[in-house]
Amino acid sequence: MSIRERLSGNEAAAIAMKQINPDVVAAFPITPSTEIPQYFSSFVNNGQVDTEFVAVESEHSAMSACIGAQAAGGRAMTATSANGLSLMWEMIYIASSLRLPIVMSLVNRAVSGPLNIHNDHSDAMGVRDSGWIQLFSENNQEAYDNLIMAHRIAEHKDVLLPLMVCQDGFITSHSIENIELIEDDKVKEFVGKYKPEHYLLNDKEPIAIGPLDLQAYLFEHKKQQADAMKNAKKVILEVSKEFEKMTGRKYGFFEEYKLDDAELAIVCMNSTAGTTKAAVDELRAQGIKAGLLKVRVFRPFPAEEIAEALKNVKAIAILDKADSLNGAGGALFEDVTSGMYTSNIHVPAVNYIYGIGGRDTTVSDLKSVYNDLAEIVKTNNIENPYRYLGVREGK
Repeated sequence: MSIRERLSGNEAAAIAMKQINPDVVAAFPITPSTEIPQYFSSFVNNGQVDTEFVAVESEHSAMSACIGAQAAGGRAMTATSANGLSLMWEMIYIASSLRLPIVMSLVNRAVSGPLNIHNDHSDAMGVRDSGWIQLFSENNQEAYDNLIMAHRIAEHKDVLLPLMVCQDGFITSHSIENIELIEDDKVKEFVGKYKPEHYLLNDKEPIAIGPLDLQAYLFEHKKQQADAMKNAKKVILEVSKEFEKMTGRKYGFFEEYKLDDAELAIVCMNSTAGTTKAAVDELRAQGIKAGLLKVRVFRPFPAEEIAEALKNVKAIAILDKADSLNGAGGALFEDVTSGMYTSNIHVPAVNYIYGIGGRDTTVSDLKSVYNDLAEIVKTNNIENPYRYLGVREGK
């Protein structure tokens, strides 16, 4: 029987970590993820976990310590945000290249500068091609659930890649919501024990971690990483099915909200999906066939599946909470439209950069996007596919 609680997203993440009881947690505080290691350190102090908690001097050191622990044969976790992730950048790539299934809670925040502590997705988008699996969470429940599933996905023998669970800074990390927790013993059984095949402290198999890897082998090793990311798609679905049997909560690559008969669709990630659902409901009450596709799994990117889900709509708006600064749209827009093109599915699509630095995105804002899509369908004319939502021009 599940345990009903009222928790912030950060508390939910820390409790998931407590229930997982990793061997090592190494972390450095940074807003808005600071509370996660703070709450977890109290569990260590109270003897509720037997984790080795390493209070390091920087986020670079936090990921370095996680790499060392995981390479030695332990299960390692951490949490960070924005500039903290940026400081980890070198080690982020090393963790994935060494095929170490570290799990990180990433509380999304704008990357400086100028300094801003509020939410957008520039941190996650900055490492989207680093070889980490990326799961996005609409609310506190999903942040908790994704963390419970994370190790099962990352540690699978056909995957062995690090994984980050993303949630929106302050919007979910500090907001208190009703949540259903899983009993400790069920989490322990579901996650299982970490039993690596190769690790540094195995005296029966001396190995080197991170040796020089020049022209003769690096290409092949990178191809193996790419194959592992493809394998992760199947594993994510398998783990999600097991999780549904345990909890009744169903997860896939994405969620389709009133998309079956939709003519106008928004594609977005994280907490914006909740606001979009409210907009969809209001428009449906007016007889407008609006729908939503909420991306949960961004890496590996389910290109073919998303294209199939969107093939029958008449116009699509893809929302990016980070600007790629390339003059041609954000990362989610590029991936969705590329996937549709390669699947030979052609639907008018526009991109909206929105919410930068925590700028509010309201139901009215999202209804205006659906109105724009209706106009595109009516006129069969996009004009500018690269747009900004809620920006004050000339400021």
